[in-house]
Amino acid sequence: MKESLFDLSGKIALVTGASRGIGEHIARLLAEYGAHVIVSSRKVEGCQAVVESIVAAGGSAQTMPCHIGDIEQIESLVENILDEHGRLDILINNAATNPYFGHVLDTDLLAFQKTVDVNIRGYFFMSSMCAKLMKKSGGGVIVNVASVNGVIPGDYQGIYSITKAAVISMTKTFAKECAQFNIRVNALLPGGTDTKFASTLVNNPKIHEQLMAHVPMKRIAKPEEMTGTVLYLVSNASSYTTGTCINVDGGYLLC
Repeated sequence: MKESLFDLSGKIALVTGASRGIGEHIARLLAEYGAHVIVSSRKVEGCQAVVESIVAAGGSAQTMPCHIGDIEQIESLVENILDEHGRLDILINNAATNPYFGHVLDTDLLAFQKTVDVNIRGYFFMSSMCAKLMKKSGGGVIVNVASVNGVIPGDYQGIYSITKAAVISMTKTFAKECAQFNIRVNALLPGGTDTKFASTLVNNPKIHEQLMAHVPMKRIAKPEEMTGTVLYLVSNASSYTTGTCINVDGGYLLC
């Protein structure tokens, strides 16, 4: 009974931004618990390396590349999943971008548009198209990887923080309107995590010191420390949980 709460055997799971970092570790854990994982990101080579590693460890996975800033690529991805598997049980919206680090007043149109296209438009239409597929097969689970910056804006991360606040709102909206289709939608809010994506913050001594002053646990998270929460949210252990945003931040939002 205990193990069955987290058993994902037979589930089809899509993880975006899964070629590295948090997404890669989520993909590995879902496969470890029995899901067939579709590993997706812009870079085919990175995805394939993750897939080969999962398969070598006894899991089931495949590569389906997609740039979520491109609506046509999202459409093609969902069509491929439907053609090959006939359904989708789990979506992890993890792919994101943060091309600009600086004062909000100096945000140019290109950085603004790129961040919004991926972090808001991409999440929205990936969720919408995948939820329609889930609806046809009786339900599913969506987990959006947002950020603590969606609650407290990060220094010099204005437009990124704005988009992550939108993801939190998006999570609650989809949860409320899709519950009738047996689709649960929740969000993970990571704090500072040691990934290539966050290297600007992690590897800058001054910024790192400022961050640690607000983290009671006094350390940066490892990417794999985000995965347990995701496993809970996609499994039967959270069968009555929707519209929830879980902070995994070492206490950052307490300060």
